This record gives sequence, C-alpha cells and structure tokens, in this order.
Amino acid sequence: MSLVSFLKPKGPNGFGSSSTAEEVSAGLDLSHKTILVTGCNSGLGLETVRVLALRGDHVIGLARTFQKAQDALSKLVGGKTTSFACELADPKSVQDCIRAICASGLKLDSIICNAGIMALPELAQDYGYERQFFTNHIGHFALVTGLLDQLNPSGRVIVLSSSAHRMAPKGGVDFGNLKGEKSYSAWPAYGQAKMANLVFAKELARRFKGTGKTAYAVHPGVIATNLSRSMNPILAKIFKMTEPLFLKSVGQGAATQVYLAVTPNPGAESGAYFADCNPARSRPDAADPELGLKLWQVSEKILADLKH
Repeated sequence: MSLVSFLKPKGPNGFGSSSTAEEVSAGLDLSHKTILVTGCNSGLGLETVRVLALRGDHVIGLARTFQKAQDALSKLVGGKTTSFACELADPKSVQDCIRAICASGLKLDSIICNAGIMALPELAQDYGYERQFFTNHIGHFALVTGLLDQLNPSGRVIVLSSSAHRMAPKGGVDFGNLKGEKSYSAWPAYGQAKMANLVFAKELARRFKGTGKTAYAVHPGVIATNLSRSMNPILAKIFKMTEPLFLKSVGQGAATQVYLAVTPNPGAESGAYFADCNPARSRPDAADPELGLKLWQVSEKILADLKH
C-alpha cells in the first residue's frame, strides 16, 4: 500500500484510495452483465477486464488492433469475452468498430472509456487536431455516441478523466487552439483533454435525464502504468521511482471505474465526478452547461468534417 493510500480515510461507502477492483466487486455476480472496456490490453484496462471476467461478466474488450484485444482477453479467467479493434485516433477504425458491435446485436450494460495517452512532450496531431484531445476525447465521443442505441435502458457510461483536468486552460477548453498550433505545453494539453472527458460525461448525463441511463467521470489516481510511455523520459523515470510511496497499484487504480460500472447504487447522481470510489469535487466550470453544449457541438462538427 502506498503512503498516500494509507493516510487517506475511506469514504462513506467503505471504500477509498487503498481499495482494489477486486474488493469493490467482491460478492457480485456479473454473469448477466455485458461491459465494454477500451484499452483492454494493458494497465488499468487489463486489470478492469480481468476483474470483470473474474465476476462472470461478458467482457467486450477494445484495443488498437484485434490481435492485441484477443491476446489480452484470451488470458482471462471467468466470464465470456469478445474482442474488437478500435484505434481511437482513427475515425474509420472507430466507425468500423461501432458497425461491428451493432451488427453483433450485443447490448451493453456499461461502457468504460478507459484508453488514453498522456503528456506528449512535443506537439503531435491527428487529422489536424492536438493528439491528446483527439484520442482521449474525440475518439471516445465518437465511440460512445455511436453505441448509444446498444446501451441497455439502465446502462452506464464511465469516462476516465483525471485530477489533471484542473490544469486545463481558463474556460475549460480553448476552442481556438484545438490544433495546438498557437501554443503547446504537455500538461496543460493533457489537462484540456481530461477536462473534455469530464465535460463530456456531464453533458451526456444531462442528455440521459429522464431515462434510466447514467454517466460518470473518474479520476483513477496516479498510477505507474504504460500511460506514461509518451512522457518525458526523466519524468517517467521519476514516476517509476516514487511508485512505492506515492502511486497507486494498478488494482487500486482500476477500482473506481469498476465500482461505477458494477455497483448497484453508486451513491451519487448521474454526472458526478468520482475519485477513490467516492464522489469528489471537480473544477466548477466543468459543470457549466454552456461549455458542455459547445463541446458536444464542436465534437460533432469535427467528426462531420472528417467524413467529407
């Protein structure tokens, strides 16, 4: 257990920063559930699908290639598994994945938007947009909105954000610099992508209002996974060196998203932001409905323009 996890008290539901994905799902029978997880082949995604399968869930695993997804899911013990390719930075790959899932007739109880990239040291673009924003937000926006008809009446969408959303620029999202060409810095750009994830979850929750469907955003904690593969090598090394004291284990990092996907009563209204398996405070402007609506409309336009 890390020093940080040891010092933090558990929340009202009895779980906290030291809780693991196995602990928060203990005793649950998920044999009647079907849950989709992006980035299933490594890090938090791999631990998430491992625990879901252990509880009997039908795991729908997505990775950049079909082979990566299949290799990861073939090692799981427990429930049924189905693999799909989904490269979030490639709109065609996302659309192909959506069509394949819809054609399969699969109905989803939860969608866990887990995959992502972090703190690219230099500006990189996909289809003309800053890569972290495009991969972490636009890719998941396209996937989720394309699968809404496959979501069961009481289905949930869990979007991985981060406490790094607090590093996003003033206003939450700089719509005038989505390409990153006016200015670029690794952590503010990552913060903007994570703010977009959070704002998307809250806007989705507004659109779900009056239905049985819900959406939540998650800060998983700081974990030494291969998410740091794109970071400055010195920072990545520091991450690894400080892991025993300050970083969560992968099991602890996956706990909050597993908790929200499977617990009968999460303990907060749809649209809430969770950390350490309990409701947490996010930046106030993340709840701005005007920001949520604008991000939704801009995201739709980006995807529409890419089709032409």
